[in-house]
Amino acid sequence: MSGTISKSSKLRIGFAGAGAISQYHLVGWSETPDAQVVAICDIDEAKARAKAQAFNVPAVYTDFRTMIEREKLDAVDIVTPVGTHAELTRLAADAGLHVSCQKPLAPTVREAEELIAYVGERVRFMVHENYRFRPHYLQVRQWLEQGRIGDVTHARMTVRSQGMIDVGGTPAFLLNRQPYLKDFRRLLIFEVLIHHLDVMRTLLGPLDVVSAQVAKVNKALTGEDVAVILMRGRDDMTVVLDGNISASGYGPMPADRLEIMGTKGTLIFDRDRLTMAGSDEAPVVFDLAKNYQACFTSAVREFVRGMLDGKPFAIDRLDNLETLKLMESCYVAAGVKV
Repeated sequence: MSGTISKSSKLRIGFAGAGAISQYHLVGWSETPDAQVVAICDIDEAKARAKAQAFNVPAVYTDFRTMIEREKLDAVDIVTPVGTHAELTRLAADAGLHVSCQKPLAPTVREAEELIAYVGERVRFMVHENYRFRPHYLQVRQWLEQGRIGDVTHARMTVRSQGMIDVGGTPAFLLNRQPYLKDFRRLLIFEVLIHHLDVMRTLLGPLDVVSAQVAKVNKALTGEDVAVILMRGRDDMTVVLDGNISASGYGPMPADRLEIMGTKGTLIFDRDRLTMAGSDEAPVVFDLAKNYQACFTSAVREFVRGMLDGKPFAIDRLDNLETLKLMESCYVAAGVKV
């Protein structure tokens, strides 16, 4: 695989996509000193120009191929709808450009495997899956590695949001921000819980799906907004992931609660604080708004670090493929056609 980039100046980055999530990526790039976004592309020129102006990006394009042909780029950051990821990644790889691509990498595991095989070892290829970089989950991982709860025996994560339902006349937050989600045939697990599956894999090791159920509270949606997934890990560890993004009374953004039980104790992360069950120790409190941006910035910096030092990405495309397989297994177990 093409490895270390020797650069005396900043890496030149081409950016694809000017939708809602692009804001957080672009802030991340602005906070990364070794690289600079020099061109942005979106089929909606007005959106691309607005982002270019906000982040001092010198060049704007409406065609990805034109951008990579005209600009002397080192890499691209692909932040476009999932259905476009494969085509843009292939174009970038054919041009010899390293790739960071938003999750999910592809609509199905088969398509992701085909894309990974096509790119091969020609360029560095990372998937931007950033939840594992959230400071509170980094702290959880540190506690686990320190042996504070002993060997893990059971874990349960709940994810709650009212983002898919109208509240008091206010439009559903997540649908208003990303209206295309209304028509996703696979919604909650594919779009949201895939993050949490990746976190659970990172914290607990390999997981297998035992059973899953999905449901729909907001009947106007095409896909599911409720899911309960039972998994098994090493040494018969039981793991449950329980999500609902049409949950009345919760906030617009998904809130997580994670409980991990071990042979020596239990840790609990609830919304913004991390504690040990039964301990008088003061909780570790996190700024969730700050953490939301921090995980994007950390993923961007991980991509740049890997390009500069040639070492494997923490979220290499092969590692992320295991998260995709886990996600797809949830739907198979729930009887949803993939």
